[in-house]
Parts: sequence; C-alpha cells; structure tokens
Amino acid sequence: MAGTLDGIRIIEFAGIGPGPFCGMMLADHGAEVIRIDRPGARLSAGDALSRSRRSVVLDMKQAAGLEVARALCRKADGLIEGYRPGVMERLGLGPDVLLEDNPKLVYGRMTGWGQTGPLAPHAGHDINYISISGVLHTVGAAGGKPAPPVNYVGDFGGGGMMLAFGMVSALLSVRMGGAGQVIDAAMTDGSALIAGMIWAEFAAGRWQDRAGVNTLDGGAHFYDTYVCSDGRYISVGAIEAPFYALLRSRLGLGDDAEFDDQLDAAAWPKLKQRLAALFATRSRDEWCAVLEGCDACFAPVLSLAEAPHHPHNVARGTFVTVNGAVQPAPAPRFSRTNAAPPRGAGAASADAVEVLAGLGYAPDRIDALRTAGVLG
Repeated sequence: MAGTLDGIRIIEFAGIGPGPFCGMMLADHGAEVIRIDRPGARLSAGDALSRSRRSVVLDMKQAAGLEVARALCRKADGLIEGYRPGVMERLGLGPDVLLEDNPKLVYGRMTGWGQTGPLAPHAGHDINYISISGVLHTVGAAGGKPAPPVNYVGDFGGGGMMLAFGMVSALLSVRMGGAGQVIDAAMTDGSALIAGMIWAEFAAGRWQDRAGVNTLDGGAHFYDTYVCSDGRYISVGAIEAPFYALLRSRLGLGDDAEFDDQLDAAAWPKLKQRLAALFATRSRDEWCAVLEGCDACFAPVLSLAEAPHHPHNVARGTFVTVNGAVQPAPAPRFSRTNAAPPRGAGAASADAVEVLAGLGYAPDRIDALRTAGVLG
C-alpha cells in the first residue's frame, strides 16, 4: 500500500532520539528512508525508531565513503541529520555543497539549541532545552521542584515531530516549484511553540507563573490524577460545566454545595483532598465501572504493559506488534493513503548492495568498496 509520501526519498544520517523519530514518521507514511549507519552499528529488529528503513553502513572518514553519501543525496528529495552545528560541514556534506549538487534538496537539521545562538556549540539534553523555553517551569506539583516530562516535549514533540512537519512543508514547496532549503529545527524553539496556548493564557492573566496551581497543571480538583484503593490511578478532566456536573452526579456529589463554584481556585486544595479521599475508597476497576464510557472526562491511568490491551486502543489498532515487540502504530490515519504496516529493522547495511546498485554502482565497484572497508 502506498502512503501519502510514496515516491519521496529521504537520506537519514543515523543518530539517536529525535532524528530517528522524524525518520520513522516519514517512513511510516510511505517515504523511502535510507539510513546511513556508522561502522559497527547494531540495529534492533523491534526498535520502533528504526522501523521501515533501508540501511547502508558507510565509513565517512574515507573519501570514498563521503562520495557514496554525496551520491545518495544527489538522488534524494531530502536528508535529515542531528549532529552538532558544523559537523556536516567539516565532513564536506554541508548544505552549501549538497544544495549545489541538488538544488531541490530539503536539508533537515535537528539540534537542541539550534544552528545559531550562544549555546549552539554545546552539549545538552531534552531537560535543558525545555528549561530555557519555559516549559519545564510549568510542570510539577505546587510548591515542589519542576518534574521532567520524560523526554516527550523537547526531543519528540518539539524536536523530531517539528522536523517532520518542516520536512513535509519544504518538500511540498519544492513540488510547487520552489527551491530546496535548509530546515533549522531546534528543540528550544519547538518546545516553546508547543506551549503556545499557555503563553496565550499567561498573557491574558489567566495563568499563574508557577506550577501546580493552574487549571491544566494539576492545580484544579477537576483536572488531576487520583490514587485508588488498589494503588493504581485514575484521571479526571471535567473542565466544561456539563461534564463537571456529570462527574459530580456519578460521584454522588451533585447536591454538595462545596463543589458548586467550580472555578474558585481558593477552594481547589480542599476539594482535591475530598476527591482524593473519595477515590481512595474503591479500586481503579471499580471506578472505571462508574465513570468510564460517559462524558465525565474520565480514564484509568494505564501502564505501558496495560495500554495496548484497553478496548479502545484495540478497536483502533493504536498499537502494533513488529518482530515480536509492541510499538505505537503510525499516526495520523488517512482515509485513502495509509501506508503498509511498519516493518522491523533489518541488519545494519543489509540494503547496501541494492541501494548502491540503484545509484548505478557496478558489482565490482561495490565489492571494492566493501573490501576497502568503506561499505559495511
């Protein structure tokens, strides 16, 4: 089955985290993604971030290896790389060189700090990038320290997914007659953008500049998680008045006047204590029987082991099994052009002969590259 990106060829210079996530998204939707792996690379057949690619191992410390990489980019629609600024230039594979070779190339660059700015040359990780964008400051319990939201916001939401959007946008521009260009995807920029609604609320005076005291950060009694009698958790998010009224009704609190003024923030701490005591009287499954499947805006908090088995996820096929490993399925869904199911990663450089033959390399030349250690 052909996906929405069928016919698009992307060269991915192998990295970790957000770069491979971008490559996964493009491959999930039909792009041909050829990953250039380093010598010694070992790929896991069950790794979601490595799925649906073709692999070529190249020693780019050798001139012949660089020439193969350059030849691949000449025949590509785009490339993605996640090295520190200047690394690709020092290799001789910077944008100036590759865009001269291929003026319609979309050159995607994925970094934490971005290609410019005083921090650009330095190391960092998701927690650092979302710190300076203001995002980490908004996550955590009232009066406590900021709580890292794993690496979802910087690496993947503000990084890899933002680069995937940039790649598709620039590829569309080329298809409409535009020239190739460089995409500078910085996790600092992307995570700041993801927080756009909170910045709007803050500007309007509806968001306090501290964590755990606002409507959506666990400050409100009607938007939080609660522990049940069995030690497992449930979540409620009954923001709108009709949903809040239904939640109260299902909990037997419809006539309790203390819950009438939903948006009185001064009352939230006490109301949270009351709901906490109530939810602690039953198990998570018992509360599911009371609240799940109605407009009370309720859901059980499922573990990674549990989530693939929830009836809603099963019905939608939210998770797939690839080479024995459970993985999130490609998203979003398309009505006409969903790609074939993901396939697991093969061995590193398993596709080298086929890929180089497609560039016009003769068998004896491929053998020579392999003998010289250029081709893994």
